[in-house]
Amino acid sequence: MEDEREVEIENDPSPPSPSPSSGHFKLFDQLELLEFEDKYVIRAVGCTNQGFSISRFDGDIQPLINEDLSGSPSKTSKICGVVGTIRLVSGTHIIVITSAKEVGKYLGFPVFRVQSLKCLPCNQALKQLSPQEKKEEAYFRNLLRVVESTPGLYYSYETDITVNLQRRFKLAEGWMSKPLWKQADPRFVWNRALLDDLIEKKLDGCIIPLQQGSFQAAELTLKDTPVSIALISRRCTRRLGTRMWRRGANLEGDAANFIETEQLVETKGFRSSFLQVRGSIPLLWEQIVDLSYKPRLNIINHEETSKVVERHFHDLSQRYGDILALDLTDKHGDEGKLSSAYAAEMEKVPNVRYVSFDFHSVCGNSNFDNLDVLYNEIAEDFKKQGYFLIHKDGNVLEEQRGVIRSNCIDCLDRTNVTQSYLARISFDSQLQRTGIFSPEDSVTKFTEEYDKFKIMWVEHGDEISLEYAGTHALKRDLVRYGKQTLGGLITDGMSALSRYYLNNFQDGIKQDAIDLIGGHYSVGRS
Repeated sequence: MEDEREVEIENDPSPPSPSPSSGHFKLFDQLELLEFEDKYVIRAVGCTNQGFSISRFDGDIQPLINEDLSGSPSKTSKICGVVGTIRLVSGTHIIVITSAKEVGKYLGFPVFRVQSLKCLPCNQALKQLSPQEKKEEAYFRNLLRVVESTPGLYYSYETDITVNLQRRFKLAEGWMSKPLWKQADPRFVWNRALLDDLIEKKLDGCIIPLQQGSFQAAELTLKDTPVSIALISRRCTRRLGTRMWRRGANLEGDAANFIETEQLVETKGFRSSFLQVRGSIPLLWEQIVDLSYKPRLNIINHEETSKVVERHFHDLSQRYGDILALDLTDKHGDEGKLSSAYAAEMEKVPNVRYVSFDFHSVCGNSNFDNLDVLYNEIAEDFKKQGYFLIHKDGNVLEEQRGVIRSNCIDCLDRTNVTQSYLARISFDSQLQRTGIFSPEDSVTKFTEEYDKFKIMWVEHGDEISLEYAGTHALKRDLVRYGKQTLGGLITDGMSALSRYYLNNFQDGIKQDAIDLIGGHYSVGRS
């Protein structure tokens, strides 16, 4: 299923363009990087005037239309794309994608995962810096090295992957012919703060909106019918960060670790989409790293707390419709205090149902089937929210009218288990609606195919966890096997210890790198 090729991506080398006849915009998918003494040149393979140059002295960008390329480059290499530019103390750096892997298709278009990034300095000012500026420059360059190892970055050359199927269908006619960066939902564009220089020079064919999250795909055969399923998660950039350094919400109502997850199914001329979201409890709270194994939670008393919660759910309602807030946290200890504060605030939020479900108490480590207790409580809302279903002729058969917003403390392990459970129920409903399944059928009755479904969700959970906590997800066995195994307990213990180390000794630097790349503070010479 995965394409092991990296830079050498087999596609038509002719220059792409937003041609009205093609119906959609297409980025340059084969680029070469030419390194001259005074500049870098990035251009489409086989097209000498499609691309741009960037000065190695001052970072000035110029389209190649009238560029003089006399002389021979010292080095020429293939690259997969341009991430954007960033300014440090000494000047501009450009970030490029040096390798990528095809991991599946979204709506028929290939999706790629970034394998490696490289930051190239475009300045000659380092020797002119003061000792203090050199020290600052060294720190920021170290942050760029952290950025180069950012996990879970995805993109497509031929379609925007940041907008879900139902919303895409409702976009204005002609939207798909716009440059991809204009089509994208800015909430989910990881490199949005790095694109300004490229946008200013109108280099639309080189501007790749990168999305952080997860992309998994599987091919199933159910009752002799092929079924394609993709699982795509989109991490919001508004409160991006690492586990202990980004908790709760900010004053604008943006929650940490907020992720939209879409399960997309294609079969027999039908496409269906089921959306869920997750996010940190949208109160003002923190968990200060103090070398203890489980730092104490601190709920911040603030006069704006109620407005923060209201802003958060107003935004969700505007985007998704009816919201069911599902709180999976414990009802004792620090978690219990936070959960109680959340429940109290939710009583003030109109038209949003809040459901508290103590996952650890009901399910423990081995009773995955006990999630039926939860489903029985929310089934009416779940069925009412539904899913999006469209036929290839353009006829919309079903619309999703709302989403379930799940959270635990980290919005990782318990949330992954619960979301996979609800996704399976929705998957069964979709196949029943399209006539593949009878009302009594379920994917759980097809052992090999159900294993593919579960593995997809396990790998999705691992990737989301790596981005926020730095380790694989815990409770993977509950998704994979429906119960905790001895091997799983050992693995969970090792992952928990790794999280402790990362939270205390690595995540501060990682958070600085995330803030730098996200444009949350600017760097320049004083």
